[in-house]
Amino acid sequence: MYLKTLTLKQFKNHRDTKFRFDKQVNCFVGDNGAGKTNVLDAIHYLCLTKSYFNYIDAQNIQFDCEYFVLKGQFDSNDETIEIQCNMQKGEGKVLKRNQKRYKRFSDHIGSFPLIIISPTDTNLIIEGADVRRKYLDSSIAQYNKMYLTNLIDYNRVLKQRNALLKQFAERNTFDSISLDSYDTQLIALGKQIHQDRKSFLAKLTVVFNTYYKQIADSKEQVQLTYKSQLNEGECKKQMNESLHLDKISCRTQVGVHKDDIEFEMNGHPIKKIGSQGQQKSFLIALKLAQFDFMKQQMGVKPILLLDDIFDKLDDSRVAQLISFVNKRVFGQVFITDTHAQRIQAILSTVQVPFNLYTIEEGTLI
Repeated sequence: MYLKTLTLKQFKNHRDTKFRFDKQVNCFVGDNGAGKTNVLDAIHYLCLTKSYFNYIDAQNIQFDCEYFVLKGQFDSNDETIEIQCNMQKGEGKVLKRNQKRYKRFSDHIGSFPLIIISPTDTNLIIEGADVRRKYLDSSIAQYNKMYLTNLIDYNRVLKQRNALLKQFAERNTFDSISLDSYDTQLIALGKQIHQDRKSFLAKLTVVFNTYYKQIADSKEQVQLTYKSQLNEGECKKQMNESLHLDKISCRTQVGVHKDDIEFEMNGHPIKKIGSQGQQKSFLIALKLAQFDFMKQQMGVKPILLLDDIFDKLDDSRVAQLISFVNKRVFGQVFITDTHAQRIQAILSTVQVPFNLYTIEEGTLI
């Protein structure tokens, strides 16, 4: 599976840009702000129906324009599949496969698996639990359709339960029967989501440790620890104990929507004790482990996006990444860099074909 062509119209700073790609390595070079990362984000849109950098679709429309159009042709088992994403101000987003509109975006997730490694991944360490849950959900949803269905249903029921709690507070009333119906649904859906997350992280951790040792070449012990209220006991009991607080806050305080992953090194949070180099190695190992796990689960190599990472890594880590390319670990790879000579020198050590594209002010030169 690989992306053959890509067209961007009025997407961010790209007015009308067209690409034809190599099935292995493709590099975009240019100054900061030229629009290199925007090309990667367009690929992310076509694979996962949304931006990696800005979830508000309308803000990805080029300034003073009313819409954007993204179109890509994928080769999948020698079949050409065209995916098109349109976003119109005031009308919303439309996704099509071979000109046929999807009824639900969730039906598309997993069709073209993708992993991105970006400087913004540091948010996984420094930001709140919601960022790490999004990483979990995005990872599992690409290979497990039922997980995505359960997650959508869970979030819908959670929203309804919170609305009911707010209604109780506004009217100074309480109806345990109505609340119990939502509790029953949340507990059943949450139990399955919890099991899928727990299974994913248990398997991912084994691969993750292997990649970290290769990239960091160090003896630190690293660990991914799944933090969930459902690890602590029966969910219904916890919800009953939390009911008083739920009424006061008008929010559901117990459930998998509170889950988190703790990134640890030598038994301590890496956020507190890890150097910048250790944190970079940790995140790259995490994403490569995700790549390897999804490849095994889905039977195809995900598209890999490497955003500006050579500018953020030392030579030893760059050498490790390139060794993975050289060993044919990856399938199709897209890379951005600010220095054409540097990326050419790095890739000259890899015996695979590559295309080099120069981007200036949202234009392919």
